Amino acid sequence: MENSSFISPLIRDLRPYQPGEQPLDSGLLKLNTNENPYPPSPRVIDSICDEANRNLARYPDPESEMLCATIASFYGVARGQVFVGNGSDEVLAHAFNAFFRHGNARLLIPDITYGFYKVYCQLFGIPPGLVAVDPSLRISLENFAVQARADGTIAGIVIANPNAPTGEGLTLDAIRYLLAINPMRVVLVDEAYVDFGGHSAVGLVAQHPNLLIVQTLSKSRALAGLRVGFAIGQEGLISALKSVKDSFNSYPLGRLAQQGAIAAFEDLTYFEQTRKAVIATREKLARQLAGLGFDVLPSCTNFLFVRHPKHDAGWLAGQLREARILVRHFPQERIGQFLRITVGTDQQSARLLSVLAGILGGRAARR
Repeated sequence: MENSSFISPLIRDLRPYQPGEQPLDSGLLKLNTNENPYPPSPRVIDSICDEANRNLARYPDPESEMLCATIASFYGVARGQVFVGNGSDEVLAHAFNAFFRHGNARLLIPDITYGFYKVYCQLFGIPPGLVAVDPSLRISLENFAVQARADGTIAGIVIANPNAPTGEGLTLDAIRYLLAINPMRVVLVDEAYVDFGGHSAVGLVAQHPNLLIVQTLSKSRALAGLRVGFAIGQEGLISALKSVKDSFNSYPLGRLAQQGAIAAFEDLTYFEQTRKAVIATREKLARQLAGLGFDVLPSCTNFLFVRHPKHDAGWLAGQLREARILVRHFPQERIGQFLRITVGTDQQSARLLSVLAGILGGRAARR
C-alpha cells in the first residue's frame, strides 16, 4: 500500500466486504444483489417528491421521530424500542460497536452467513467465533451450544434469520434456544429477508432484554436505493445504539429517506401484493430449476441458493454473464459450487430459465 506509514495497522490489514456488482450497463438482468424486482409503492414516490419540494434546505430530524413512531406502531412496540439508521449495515455496525467489544471474548456467528459480520469483527477488534453449519448448510443449534460452553464467556451471538446466502429460516423456538444459552450477552437477529417467509422474533423482545432485531427496507419494501434500516429491542439496548450513533453521525437519515420509509410502512396493501408476488415466483422458480437438474436449497428469502452436480458454479456464472445475466458466486470453502440467484419477476425468471436450458443442453459437464 502506497504511503503505508500514514495508515493505521488495523486498516492495512482490513479485508473489506465485497458487495454485489452494480454495473452501469442497464441492459443486464441483475439477479445478483437481492433487490426487489418491483418498484416502491407509488405513495413512497409521492412522499419523497413532496418532501424534496418543501424541505431540502433544512436538516432532517436527527432522531427520526415520525419514522420511529411509524415502525413502533407497525410492530406493536414502544417508540423507545426502535432505532433507525442509514441502511441495516450501519445499524449492524453500531450494534457491533455497542454490544460485542468485550476484550478477548469471542462473538459467535455461523461460518456460512452474511460476510459483513466478519468484517465488522475485524474493524472493531472483536474476536470471531465461527460456528460450523451442518453438512446441509443449516445453522446448528448444537454447535452453538457446544461453542458457548467451550468458550465460557462469549461476546454474544449474531445470526441472520433467514440466513444468507443459504436462505434457511429458523423457528422462534430456535431463537429462544440461542437466547437461553447466552443470557448475559446480546443475541442479534438480522431479519433482512424475514418478510419473504421467515418468522420474525420481534414478539420475543418484551421477554428478552438481550434480544436485538435488525431489519431493512431494502428488500421487501423495494427501497435499496434509499438506505433505511432499523433495530427493535428493549430501551436499554436502543439507548446504547443512540449513544454510538450520536458519537458518529447525528443525522444518519435524510429527509427523503425518512418520509419515503414512512410512506412504505403506511401502504400495507402494496407491500403485501409485491411480497406475495416474489414468494410465488420463488416457489415456481425453485421447481423449474430443480427440473433442470439443480440442487435447490429451501428458501425463506427473495433468492435461491443452488448448485448443479455436473457443472462448475464459476463456469455457469460466467456463461450467464455472457448472456447478460448476473448472479452471485461466492468462491469460498463449502459453498464454492453454489450460485445465489435473486428472485425476479416471472418474465425475468423465464429469461433466466431459457438461457440456463441452452447452457446446460449445449455443453458437456464442466467441473
